[in-house]
Amino acid sequence: MRVIAKRNLRAFWELHPDCEQQMTSWYREAEKSVWKSPVDIKKKYPSASIISENRIVFNIKGNNYRIIVKINYSYQMVWIRFVGTHSEYDKIDAKTI
Repeated sequence: MRVIAKRNLRAFWELHPDCEQQMTSWYREAEKSVWKSPVDIKKKYPSASIISENRIVFNIKGNNYRIIVKINYSYQMVWIRFVGTHSEYDKIDAKTI
């Protein structure tokens, strides 16, 4: 998968350094993955939430942080749409971000 944009993750972990290792690991795993459907993601990340419009919510560091991505399976591309704390996530609409 091609993950766009790592800079969003980097900017977040500079503010929250306790999640740098977990976000870096997620990024590396996503880059090496070949996801053809949400089923492939759930095999690797059972706690991930599948939402509408090919959006997936990943829980990071024991659900303290969240990453929302939008995936184009045909082109093998992942767009990072949101990176935030659990409380920040509660204030947004994950289906439209």
